[in-house]
Amino acid sequence: MNDKLWGGRFTKATNQLVEEYTASIPFDYLLADEDIQGSMAHAKMLGAKGIISLEDMNLILVGLQEIQEEIEKGEFTFSIALEDIHMNIEKRLIEKIGPAGGRLHTGRSRNDQVALDMHLYLKKWVKELSTTLSSVIEVFINKAEENLEVIFPGYTHLQRAQPILFSHHMMAYAFMFLRDLERLNDSWKRIDLLPLGAGALAGTTFPIDRKMVAEELGFQGMYSNSLDAVSDRDYIIEFLSNASLMMMHLSRLSEELIIWSSSEFQFIELDDAFCTGSSIMPQKKNPDVAELLRGKTGRVYGHLVGLLTTLKGLPLAYNKDMQEDKEGMLDTVKTLAGALQLVGPMIETMKVNKDKMAKAVREDFSNATDYADYLVTKGVPFREAHEIVGKTVLYCIEKKKYLLDLMIEEYKQFSPLVESDIYEKLQPWQVVNARQSHGGTSKEAVLTSIMEGKEKLAFLQQYIQVNMK
Repeated sequence: MNDKLWGGRFTKATNQLVEEYTASIPFDYLLADEDIQGSMAHAKMLGAKGIISLEDMNLILVGLQEIQEEIEKGEFTFSIALEDIHMNIEKRLIEKIGPAGGRLHTGRSRNDQVALDMHLYLKKWVKELSTTLSSVIEVFINKAEENLEVIFPGYTHLQRAQPILFSHHMMAYAFMFLRDLERLNDSWKRIDLLPLGAGALAGTTFPIDRKMVAEELGFQGMYSNSLDAVSDRDYIIEFLSNASLMMMHLSRLSEELIIWSSSEFQFIELDDAFCTGSSIMPQKKNPDVAELLRGKTGRVYGHLVGLLTTLKGLPLAYNKDMQEDKEGMLDTVKTLAGALQLVGPMIETMKVNKDKMAKAVREDFSNATDYADYLVTKGVPFREAHEIVGKTVLYCIEKKKYLLDLMIEEYKQFSPLVESDIYEKLQPWQVVNARQSHGGTSKEAVLTSIMEGKEKLAFLQQYIQVNMK
């Protein structure tokens, strides 16, 4: 005999290796709250529509509440033999309340049940992640405001390029994360759809009320096609894609934090709380949190590619392959939540070594472009000015000087148009503040971008409060 809840068709027990290989309970136990929440809403609808008696409905609701308490207290025993969270809870419900528990599954399938659990879980976590991300963005905006007087060498190809405000650099990340928050907010409407009522693939013969269940569970919409409802995993792929972009941004940030905190740069110092030491070298202070954030990015990418690959050849509607949607999604939620919880306080407590940054800007040729622009204002074509400045820089390298170290006579070797006002034009603060175009690095432009960032963040936070319910 087969004692599975679906075992009526079978005459032999499931091979133990098959049970272990096909079971999802080792990870989908995390969906217990969502499964119970969905089952309660389904039971209320069944009772309201007269599909089951009100007496059975009340028994089911009380039984599910008791099971939830057992799970919360750690008293619930999860069984591999029962495959997944749905069968584990339903079997326990039948044990507790008898035949009434077997009526809970009327008008639904595990296919639409698991889809519901996934939608509920992502709804909860996209809201949570959006709230945490908005706090991270606030940290970057605050850091920008704190460092409006700090000049910092901007890079291309990891070579000194042009001086910028450190605030400008912080706001670059603020705007990256604002786009991430926009994407999370936008994805909400595709997560906020009720799949329950689709049955296995074709709907149900029972007179269910999907709208009632949607309202009970807080869904703003429902799937309009039962095949689509049980086979759709686009919303999970979209989440994994959004998570991958976010982790990529965090990884780029982490790479810079690692470089900046090295002895070669010394631009910043990360707080001790976000670093670790060496088991053999007592002098070490390693940026392990930043390194692990960078490393875990590949993990999230893998989950995205894995699910895309799993789904690419599947016919409609449900296939067992789709069990592979859960583990990667659950792990991505955990990975991303942990990353966002760490990055905010890590940036907030980061010490900015202003003197090191200022010294770096003074001892380089990042003001060379402004020298070329200066010559252009004197009537020299830009390409000719570019060559003049290149030759001047080569001369400086040979003489072990920087542009501001040159005497006016030395400048005039390369262009007679250079006057004493060149010294003011090439001062770091002058170079920075000359870039007043919208989105530029002048103090005025950065203040404008900070204001824009705050306004956009406030708008997105309002969306979270109003729509993510």
